[in-house]
Amino acid sequence: MSFMKEYEKTFGIYGASGFGREVLPIAKKSINSKNNKLVFVDDGNKESFCNGIEVVSFDDFLNINAKEKFIAIAIAENEIRKVLSQKCINSGIKSWSLSASNIVVLDNVKIGEGSILCPFVTLTTDIEIGKYFHANIYSYVAHDCVIGDYVTFAPSVKCNGNVVIEDNVYIGTGAIIKQGRSLQRPLLIGQGAVIAAGAVVTKNVPAGVTVIGNPAKPLTRENLKKR
Repeated sequence: MSFMKEYEKTFGIYGASGFGREVLPIAKKSINSKNNKLVFVDDGNKESFCNGIEVVSFDDFLNINAKEKFIAIAIAENEIRKVLSQKCINSGIKSWSLSASNIVVLDNVKIGEGSILCPFVTLTTDIEIGKYFHANIYSYVAHDCVIGDYVTFAPSVKCNGNVVIEDNVYIGTGAIIKQGRSLQRPLLIGQGAVIAAGAVVTKNVPAGVTVIGNPAKPLTRENLKKR
């Protein structure tokens, strides 16, 4: 890599694994200047290129000569995403939010920095979402939901109205979250909870608990044997 050329802006996708490669086409469409550079940032990847894009270490990314640097963190595990986002902030790198061209965002939707919204994601109305949110393909969030920081939606998550999701929650592929009763009595998913793929959540989930099944129940040895 040459560090001599000065770029106007350098953009990084943190993570060159499957999700990073899925995010790449969205990132390419977001860069409209020839004097910008796009790379994967991945300290564990031994390949020099991935899907035609250069792969560099975090230290090499810091050494690229650019007036501004931005990173989108394409890593689904929310605790790792939290650590890496702080690492970037401490190094003076700006967060980069990415949205596919065909997402649907309706009225009065607020979303924090560093989000990644994949193709066919829908956010309806009166929604508040924190920073570094991931919504994978075909996921939706319905009316009057509040979602915290570092929340991950795997593909096809269906989050219905009047739901509160606290920080660092992971929701697996195809999970369905039932609508809460009202704004005053929302369905609550506590901080750090994990909703397994295909689970149907019909009641509150305590902080730190993993739930599975339909209706969703806390993961135990007993209900694991039944699966």
